[in-house]
Amino acid sequence: MSTHARPLADWLAASSDDALQHLLSSRGVRPDVPWQDFFDAAEALLDPSALTKLLPSLTAAEAAALLRAADGGDPGGERETLTALALLRPDGTPYAPLVPVLAGRSVTEVGDAAAPGPAAETASAHAAERAFTTVAVLADVLLVAREAPFALLAGGSISAGEKRQLADSGISADIVDTLLAIAIDAGLAVAANRRLRTTASAETWLISSVADRWTVLVTSFRASLPRGVRSADGGWTPPESWPFAHPWDPSWPERSRMLREGARLLGLIAEDGTEPEWAASVRRGEDADPDALVRLLPAEVDRIFLQNDLTAIAPGPLEPALDVRLRGIAARESAAQASSYRFTAESMAHAFVVGETEESILEFLGGISLTGIPQPLSYLVAQTAQRHGLVRVSIDDETGRTRIESTDLHLIQAMAVDQSLRPLALAKHAESLTTRVSRETVYWALTDARYPATLVGADGAIPVRERHPAPAVTAPDVDAPDVSALIARLRDHQGPDADAAWLDRELEAAVRAKAVLQVTVGMPDGSTRELLLEATGIGGGRLRGRDRAADVERTLPVSSILAASVVAQ
Repeated sequence: MSTHARPLADWLAASSDDALQHLLSSRGVRPDVPWQDFFDAAEALLDPSALTKLLPSLTAAEAAALLRAADGGDPGGERETLTALALLRPDGTPYAPLVPVLAGRSVTEVGDAAAPGPAAETASAHAAERAFTTVAVLADVLLVAREAPFALLAGGSISAGEKRQLADSGISADIVDTLLAIAIDAGLAVAANRRLRTTASAETWLISSVADRWTVLVTSFRASLPRGVRSADGGWTPPESWPFAHPWDPSWPERSRMLREGARLLGLIAEDGTEPEWAASVRRGEDADPDALVRLLPAEVDRIFLQNDLTAIAPGPLEPALDVRLRGIAARESAAQASSYRFTAESMAHAFVVGETEESILEFLGGISLTGIPQPLSYLVAQTAQRHGLVRVSIDDETGRTRIESTDLHLIQAMAVDQSLRPLALAKHAESLTTRVSRETVYWALTDARYPATLVGADGAIPVRERHPAPAVTAPDVDAPDVSALIARLRDHQGPDADAAWLDRELEAAVRAKAVLQVTVGMPDGSTRELLLEATGIGGGRLRGRDRAADVERTLPVSSILAASVVAQ
């Protein structure tokens, strides 16, 4: 039995549905918990394991107020919040089961941290350069993930092997986790089926200007900050106080370190801890204004030099939309103030796979080139266009199998004996190959093996295919689970006589525990009688037990029992 749960059960029953929704969602209660009434809910919420699970989410101010209340002091301005979490009674005193859970806990006293001072011109310039680099590097990471989604470990991070591959591309492995956290918060990447993939919104972000890219990242970074570092005006508290924001969360030191690193990478904190001009308004909860940041960034260019050795040189940071499209046609070799790109047969074939044509490529390159289109590049585009579609992958209407056809029978013969294609179990059929493997899988297997494969639809048309199509844009899952059905069930079991319901519950618990009860029985003449009863059973509206004083079995109508309490053994 748990008499301490009764006050909370009464408070829950008297609370509004909105207050219950807030409480249950804050405590992480699943909608399918097997609670039958508010007594069940109160006991579960006051279970030591449930309380221990909640404490890490408390902010430093809430934790300090809770300790004051446990010592008999005034919780101050946090009383309402802690009461809404079912940690304190409305009078500001803690529920009994909470006191032992708080034993040994403490909160480091930290004074009010002052807002960071304005950054000097040099520090601001360095912060702007770092923000510019972060945006560019994150774009590189997303482009890699778009082509080959990252495999996720059980903890949610990407493997060391993939970090090394990114490092080989010039992306520091030390910042990969922070960059991916920023991307996920911004809705640019999502974990699905143990893989980290770009989203549809990433496609829009990638072709946006640097200012728009930065604004999206900063706005989402602020929106995703935990309660402990959020300020009342919708911004954030001074970063030097962040390590102390959630004192009872064992994972918080690492989390706060990553948040501070994220703020540094986004140019919101200078290296010396001061604050650049563009960060102050964001910290205060106002809209992000990148104008001051953009003034310190290098000017973007919209023209390139095409050279006879099949390379392209951008004389400055290329506009993002142009850079992304160019990298769909050419492989970028270096990224600096002047980036270089190289056109290869593989990069050109990839461009045709994702929907480019000879005309669209030549039109695009001619529009941004300062040197025209060199003849070797024209030849490469034309040659790739001729080969594209030489191998056609379709579905055989008669058998339903995947069919591979080509006007070049030498290619058919080569594919039939290609060891890398053995998993497809290709079978000769007239002058083509067939397999039971799906059309999409066959197509990408042939593409990986560098065959000029093309998907062909039922109508003979050539559809454009993305290997890893981006998931549909969805709003972040910030809504709490719907517990309205649970609340309704608790309301349905809320009887008119709470005292009688609680007494029944206490008696049933005593019988299960074979406890000794001090029972107060109302007699027909209006008097009362005290009995010391060892509970043995209950049913049919009657309590059975052995009277310790008279050493006889008694059966008492539950309706006659006025009070019952457990006697310590």
